[in-house]
Amino acid sequence: MKPTVFFSREITPEKVLELYRALGRELPGRVAVKVHSGEEGNQNFLPPELWKDVVKAVNGTVVECNTAYEGSRNYTEQHRRLLRKHGWSAAFDVDILDAEGPDLELPIPNGTVLKKDIVGRDIENYDSMLVLSHFKGHPMGGYGGALKQLSIGCASTAGKAWIHSGGTTADQTECWDNLPPQDVFLAAMADAASAVAEHFHGSMAFVNVMKNLSVDCDCCAVAEDPCMKDVGILASLDPVAVDQACIDLVYAAADDPGRKHFIERVESRHGVRTIECAAALGVGSREYKLVEL
Repeated sequence: MKPTVFFSREITPEKVLELYRALGRELPGRVAVKVHSGEEGNQNFLPPELWKDVVKAVNGTVVECNTAYEGSRNYTEQHRRLLRKHGWSAAFDVDILDAEGPDLELPIPNGTVLKKDIVGRDIENYDSMLVLSHFKGHPMGGYGGALKQLSIGCASTAGKAWIHSGGTTADQTECWDNLPPQDVFLAAMADAASAVAEHFHGSMAFVNVMKNLSVDCDCCAVAEDPCMKDVGILASLDPVAVDQACIDLVYAAADDPGRKHFIERVESRHGVRTIECAAALGVGSREYKLVEL
């Protein structure tokens, strides 16, 4: 049976909550809400206000992890300062999952590149996860959505180095000199995403918002302005399906003058490879039923 992806062209906090509720799944216990909180200087990240209704509805804690590159989020204290500056700490309870070590290692017995994932230790404090993703381009992965949130997003600093290096180093100062071929990196992201999905045993839900569609990620301090018009909100219980649906909507936007530029970013980085690998690992399905609300 194909998973359902709910879709709305209206982008509001109320509509985010409506699409989440359409999924019909109550997330159990303590709920981690994974967001992308935005790098210092980035103009495209989605603000806390968009997510306020759904985070309140699940009584969730917003979670993030430190980065593996120089910036305002690679160490805990400066990351906390930026979370305050961007309004997250005022709006929600916030937890940096890898604020204190040791990190948690999750096994990936069927991984094609990685045999373990390295995530923030505090992930063990949660029973379920709501993944709120800003769908957009990405300079390394081609695009960013639910699968990137599960993989790079939930990885600790060491885990991010581990994924980016294709499992050759967990040292953030060394990983950028040990980058594997592009398709190996994308498969490593899929491996890591599968580990987090397995950790929560299906107690997850996914919302992707196609707004501020730049070819660059929210992790870029200097990012291109959006090149495409806003598309809408998508929600699913399947991270592969929701990302595939977003990609399909980009290709379907034939009248959008920025579509070609966005697709060039995705295709030049082989971005769909992450979706292909995640589907092959059983994380989800590339076939889906789109239901517009």
